[in-house]
Amino acid sequence: MEMIHAFVSAHNVMISAGLLILAYIFIATEKIPKVTIALLGAGITIFLGLVSQNKTVGEALNPHYFINFVDFNVIFLLVSMMIIVNISTRSGIFTWIANELLKHTKGNPIQILIALGVFTAITSAFLDNVTTVILILPITFAIARKLEIDPLPYLLTEIFSSNIGGTATLIGDPPNIIIGSAAGFSFMDFLYNLTLPVAAIMVVVLTVLTLLFRKKLHADADKMAEVANLDNSKTITDKFLMFRSLFVLGLVILGFVTHDITHIQTCIAAMLGASVLLLFEKPTDILKDVEWNTIFFFIGLFIIIGGVEASGGIKLMAEWILKVTQGSQEAASMLILWASGIVSGVIDNIPYTATMAPMLNVIEKSMGEDYTFPLWWALSLGACLGGNLTIIGAAANVIVSENAAVEGHPITFLRFLKYGFMVVTISLLICTAYIKFSYLQ
Repeated sequence: MEMIHAFVSAHNVMISAGLLILAYIFIATEKIPKVTIALLGAGITIFLGLVSQNKTVGEALNPHYFINFVDFNVIFLLVSMMIIVNISTRSGIFTWIANELLKHTKGNPIQILIALGVFTAITSAFLDNVTTVILILPITFAIARKLEIDPLPYLLTEIFSSNIGGTATLIGDPPNIIIGSAAGFSFMDFLYNLTLPVAAIMVVVLTVLTLLFRKKLHADADKMAEVANLDNSKTITDKFLMFRSLFVLGLVILGFVTHDITHIQTCIAAMLGASVLLLFEKPTDILKDVEWNTIFFFIGLFIIIGGVEASGGIKLMAEWILKVTQGSQEAASMLILWASGIVSGVIDNIPYTATMAPMLNVIEKSMGEDYTFPLWWALSLGACLGGNLTIIGAAANVIVSENAAVEGHPITFLRFLKYGFMVVTISLLICTAYIKFSYLQ
């Protein structure tokens, strides 16, 4: 063992980087569940001594203790929001809102496409993308059957809208939760800095999709009338649960918004809200629906990246970025934005962001907060919006495509890429202009 640890110590950067790259490859190929890869990689990282098993060194705290690399702000925020969303969804409130929105379209297929896009985007800003598309999919297929039209335009619109809408807030997409914790950004920081570009992207993308799909969006008047007269009276299954969950969700969001005044961390506000709702539920019924695979995937990933950080690999990456861009803030911002957009369309944006966040922390230490500020937003926009590039770019994409195949409307990789490439290009061009004129003048 001593020989192994001596070898690892001498080549720790290469070995830790190799483990991370291998994890990326296996996560991208999806041959083995990504949570398994993350936990296995974490175990090997600890076993090889790339991070320490010991909490202390002598009487001092050990900075390389493996637990130190797990960002529990991210973990507790994710778990708490999953609990709140799971409980709130059981009341039927989100389905009721979607149905009411659809009734106001009078069954017009083009208006339905816009309504579904807007609903998905706004909901994804406050719930996770996967929950949002799971809520909207049954409604989408039901509407398409009633109108007797191809659901593909609606499905693609929902995918793109979920990833765009999720970009706008701290809790909308996991990469933002990682960035918020690493950079110390509040819920309102995300709203202030990302609402404008996200709104602009939504308007442009919905306009383009409407023009592209307009020939497919036609239905008979009697079919449209069926949608206009949807019976929504029995959608709310538990009114007391609805009022309780909406009240708590409202307080939690208020806690996020007032963070700069109260200085209560977002994870604490969410944890308190989840705990209050659990008082009225059987915890075992709710906790079994928490996406524990995602939570342990995060934990394992943080430890693998911790090995790269402890070895000095993250610092080398930061130095490389500064060397390539020659210290130019504009060049660094554009490199991170477009690289993040492309890479996140091919591999999972969570491990990518988890790797980039500590690198930006290193750049911040050497170049200052003012230099790094636009880089954080470039990372957020690129990583979240890049998920629209391919059918495997985000979890919501995979969920929709799998459900579409079951319903007899498969979405092939190339068919999705045709639209995804266009949407991501539009998104990144708008973001380029936004970052340049907002932060780089």
